[in-house]
Amino acid sequence: MPEDQSSNKLPKSRPNPRSTKPCWVLRAWQAYWLRLRRRGRVQASAKHTIEPRPIGISPPTQADISNSSAGQTVEPRLAAPLEERPSGQPPLTQAGISSMTIFDGAHHFQVDNINVTMNSPPNPREPLVDAHLLPGWELLVKKISPNALHNSSARYDAPKCDDDTRVELTRELMDRIEDRENPQRLLCMTGAAGSGKSTLQQTVAGRCEESGILGSAYFFANTDPTRNTISTVVPTIAYQLGSHNTALKQAIAVAVAQDTVIFKRSLRTQMDDLIVRPLRYLRDGTGLDLSTIPYAILIDGLDECQGEDRQEELLTAIRECLFADDLPFCIFIASRPEWAIRTALAPGGHLRGVAYHIQLSEHYDASGDMRRFLRRRFELLSVRTGNPHWFTEENIETLVHAGSGQFIYVATVYRWISERRASPAERLEIVLGWTPHEGQQARPFEALDKLYTNILLNAKNAYEAVDTHSGLDFLLLLKIHHMNVMDSWLDPRGGLQLWKVHLTDLLGLRDKSLEILFSDLHSLVSVEDGVYSYLDIHHKSFSDFLNTKSRAKDLFVPPSRVYMHLAKCCLQHIIRPPDSYFPFDSISNLPRFWAPPGVLVDIDDELIDFTQKGGWSKIDSADPGRKQYYGYLLKQLDVLTEGVKKRHPEVVEVIRTYLEKWKREYDDLGAEEEMEDFDDTEDEWL
Repeated sequence: MPEDQSSNKLPKSRPNPRSTKPCWVLRAWQAYWLRLRRRGRVQASAKHTIEPRPIGISPPTQADISNSSAGQTVEPRLAAPLEERPSGQPPLTQAGISSMTIFDGAHHFQVDNINVTMNSPPNPREPLVDAHLLPGWELLVKKISPNALHNSSARYDAPKCDDDTRVELTRELMDRIEDRENPQRLLCMTGAAGSGKSTLQQTVAGRCEESGILGSAYFFANTDPTRNTISTVVPTIAYQLGSHNTALKQAIAVAVAQDTVIFKRSLRTQMDDLIVRPLRYLRDGTGLDLSTIPYAILIDGLDECQGEDRQEELLTAIRECLFADDLPFCIFIASRPEWAIRTALAPGGHLRGVAYHIQLSEHYDASGDMRRFLRRRFELLSVRTGNPHWFTEENIETLVHAGSGQFIYVATVYRWISERRASPAERLEIVLGWTPHEGQQARPFEALDKLYTNILLNAKNAYEAVDTHSGLDFLLLLKIHHMNVMDSWLDPRGGLQLWKVHLTDLLGLRDKSLEILFSDLHSLVSVEDGVYSYLDIHHKSFSDFLNTKSRAKDLFVPPSRVYMHLAKCCLQHIIRPPDSYFPFDSISNLPRFWAPPGVLVDIDDELIDFTQKGGWSKIDSADPGRKQYYGYLLKQLDVLTEGVKKRHPEVVEVIRTYLEKWKREYDDLGAEEEMEDFDDTEDEWL
């Protein structure tokens, strides 16, 4: 090959077994080097090799270079970004972080006549070439909850305040957040369900984002398993903070890489290691001005996080970690006045002296905002219908008065009136007929309960009037699906956590049955494409209504009725399974529905019929893993079959014989430890 061609060839580099650099980065470096050679800016000997240093490895010292020249092996050193740099090394700067992928760690070559021009300092918002490939950052991303972000697709079209509603309150919130000198850097806003907390939080998030001060936002939702627990809060906040600054992003990533079980540690430890220490390291080691970091952290719906103890843990971690004088954060938390935040803000509570408390229900009258909300939206409906006279100011005043300060009331009314295939005038007339009359003794949620009651009755009548729905109980089906998307099945009120397709099959329903069931409930719920969280309940107050007998009254469906129906469905599937599959799910779930914690299920007649038709032998043919939970029924068998024993004692003995056999089988498979754990759980239930 001619010399002028070979001189442009870069020799293949030896793979470095200690390098964690991906091969594509090496190829990119080789291409960069080749461009310099062709431009005549560098000269390199073909016998020399280039071994780029992976990010996180300390640059070689002069002693390393000497040892390398002498043929000795030089071990790379891991630079811990959260610790002091080794003596003799310059502090890690932002520019250093951004440039360390070019020449850091390369050796066995020389560079002649090279000119380097820096047009501008590195942009801290510009991502590193390979930052997203760092193992630590990849692990962090797997632990976040994208649905909790203020601009997530799961929260598409989240409600925000109109420009002329909640003006004073929004301004007060923004003034306090923007005041960097205010010693109270924690804002806590509490209010009843439907008072507009999430709407205000969404509005503030948007304004903070426009101002460039939004560090992170986290929106809890009790029906979404990805954002109803504490476990994803700190990773999601750290992810958002790191996304604003490249140096912080890398520091967080290396912190995760150094402790890959960080997400199993306490909330306080996570917050300290993933947020506080990386910021202090960058401030002390690189001179980063922390006042340039977006500092507003918003948390909405703390009461929708599972476990009051975990809510308290989060509040404690925030106070102990994020309110240090050298950190820039301002935190805004919105919640119902439930136990954790209520006690923290009460006299003697640990947040009493550091928080500014806004109580929506007591100090802020939403009537004016509710009035403006309805007027503007009714005017928009006038454009759609071509009838500007379909409502009056008196109608608006009646609805505002019926709302009793609960913004959710007028929002629900508008959502129901504005459904596309409905007549706004006709629906308005119906709603006005539901509002309480003057002189009645008012209750806080009376108007809201009346609205929910009439919407449900209207949907119930429409559903059960269809011939193909004959024999189906609308309220029972609604309650089953509602319980299925609730938190934990240890709570007797819900948490069935069955796959949507399995529940549909168990209930004997057809495809699109969910859409049909909820077709007249769009103002309250919507059907999503999730496996478990397929039912989106727009307002938590509707869940409270369904779970409270004194509010739902004749529409209330007790959990015992749900479990009884599901247990009967399981027995029927086992005896007469569908042609398409063996009833594995019915066999596995029967114990849960027959003996749920704290609920007595009466299926005596079905048990007798099931036994006489050989149902227990059908279960016996299934593998032992499907029968692992039948053993714990032995302790409760006398209670569960008390009525059966009086009528058919032989049936009880048949059941007992099979339960004892299955427990032995499962124990023989080495499952004794698992059964003991389950027994402990059972004792807690009892």
